[in-house]
Amino acid sequence: MSCDLLTLATPGVSGLQPYQPGKPIDELQRELGVDEIIKLASNENPFGPGQHVLDVIAATTDLSRYPDGNGFKLKQALANKHSIAADCITLGNGSNDILEMVARAFVTNVHQVIYSQHSFAVYPIVTQAVGAEHVVVPAKDWGHDLAAMLDAVTDKTRLMFIANPNNPTGTWVNSLELKSLLENVPEHVIVLVDEAYFEYARIEANYPDSSLWLNEFNNLIVTRTFSKAYGLAGLRVGYGLSHPDIANLLNRVRQPFNNNSLALVAAEAALQDKEYIDRSVTNNQSGMTMLIKAFDSLGLDFIPSKGNFICIDFEQPADQIYHALLKAGVIVRPVANYGMPNHLRISIGLESENARFINELTKIMAA
Repeated sequence: MSCDLLTLATPGVSGLQPYQPGKPIDELQRELGVDEIIKLASNENPFGPGQHVLDVIAATTDLSRYPDGNGFKLKQALANKHSIAADCITLGNGSNDILEMVARAFVTNVHQVIYSQHSFAVYPIVTQAVGAEHVVVPAKDWGHDLAAMLDAVTDKTRLMFIANPNNPTGTWVNSLELKSLLENVPEHVIVLVDEAYFEYARIEANYPDSSLWLNEFNNLIVTRTFSKAYGLAGLRVGYGLSHPDIANLLNRVRQPFNNNSLALVAAEAALQDKEYIDRSVTNNQSGMTMLIKAFDSLGLDFIPSKGNFICIDFEQPADQIYHALLKAGVIVRPVANYGMPNHLRISIGLESENARFINELTKIMAA
C-alpha cells in the first residue's frame, strides 16, 4: 500500500522549500575535484574559534551526561554582559532556533507576520511552517522601510521581524528610526530585532543596541548569536533577550537540551575573549575596505554593508560568475532566492582569501 505522503503534512509544511545553506567545501571537492578551496559564502569568522575557547572545549570530557538544560552558567554570563536578569534570556541552537520558538509561541494560522523584502530566508520559513499570512513589505534602497512596515500592521498582525543589519543586503536602520517604530507599533505586535551581526555593526555611531530598550518595550525581543563574530558557527549557540514573560513562554516550546555541553562552555568562554572579538572586527573592517577598492576598480556596484559580508551587483544574472568562481575554488553565495538574481554575496575572509577572490573575479570579468 502507498499514499501521497505530502497530503498528510500540514499545509504550511507541505509547501515549504528547505533553507539553502552555502555550499560546503567537501561538496565542491566531490563535485568538481577542486583543491585549495576557500569559502566566502556563509558569513563565518575566518579566524575559527579563539584559543581560549579551544582550551575549554578540550578540557570538557564528561560527555556521557546531559548538558545543563537551563544553561545556568551561560545565562549568568549573558546577564552580566547585558546588565539584565537571567530570566530575560532564552538560549537557542543558534539564534535561528529563537526565531522558530517565537513563531511557535505567538503565531497561528489566523495571524500575519511582517518582514521586509530581501530579508533573512528563515523569516518566511517559520511563518509558513505555522500557517500564518506573509506580509512582505517592499525594500527601500535594498533595506527595511520601517514606515511602510508600520503602515502594514493590522489587527491580525502578531509578529514583525527586523534584521539589523540585514542579511543578505548588509543594510541597517538607525536608532531614531527603530525606536520610533517601537514607540508606535501596537501592543499586540511582537517585534523581533535580529542582531546576528551586532559586533560588526556597533562601530557605526547611530547603530542601535536594541537590548538597551527592553525595559521600555515588553513586546520587544532581541536575538544575538555566537555563530558570526564569536566564531562558533559549528556549535550553534544563540540567544534571545526579552521581557521575562516572553522568555517564560519561549522556554515552554524550547526543545530539551537544545544546547550541547561543548556549545555551552564554548560560548561562556568566548564572552571572556574581548581581544578575539576586537581582532575579528578589525579584520572585517580592513577586508571590507579591500573588497570595496577592488569593486570600484572593476566598475562593479555593491550594497554598502555593516555586516561581515557584501553584495555585488553584476547588472545581469550572476549564476555564470558564481559557477566560474566555483571552478576556481572560490565559494561565494548566490542570492537569487532572495529576489536578487544579479547579486552575489561575499563573506569577508582573511587577507589572503580576499586577495585570491579578487584575483579570480578579475580574471573572470576580463574573460
